[in-house]
Amino acid sequence: MFSRLLLLGLGLILVAGASAAAEEMPSADPFFASTLDDLKDQPIALETLRGKPIVVNFWARWCGPCREEIPELVEVHAKHKEGLTLVGVAVEENTFSVKEFAIAYKMDYLVLVGKDKAFDLMRALGNNRGVLPYTIAIDTSGKVVAKKMGVLTDQDIDGMLKATGATH
Repeated sequence: MFSRLLLLGLGLILVAGASAAAEEMPSADPFFASTLDDLKDQPIALETLRGKPIVVNFWARWCGPCREEIPELVEVHAKHKEGLTLVGVAVEENTFSVKEFAIAYKMDYLVLVGKDKAFDLMRALGNNRGVLPYTIAIDTSGKVVAKKMGVLTDQDIDGMLKATGATH
């Protein structure tokens, strides 16, 4: 009897582990259906990015971990700007403050201001808890191929780049 319970328990652990490993990725449709403002308060239809390898990073000025990872993302952009579209979505309302921050942190990639749409878009893209930073990777077919809540590691970044097809 004990051995049967032990086997049943081990089986449940294996099934739970397998389902966690095979975590479903959200649809990228909400991303492509969105229009967000750039740092000049001009609307950018994200549909125009379809067909490109994309890494989307949700961040905020007040988020310490976001401030920690942004210099890494600036480096990633410098190395891969020809083959990758990097998008920073500020979970902020004030475009001027975001623009000042982007200049101070030398964010030379596409920075958009999420305003009142940011949290809903994050949730639609798989971040139900509203954790920042939050990053997704979208491949050239428009499919979300990776996501990460929290600060990206070098391994996370490499995996996202490979999954999007930005590096081979």
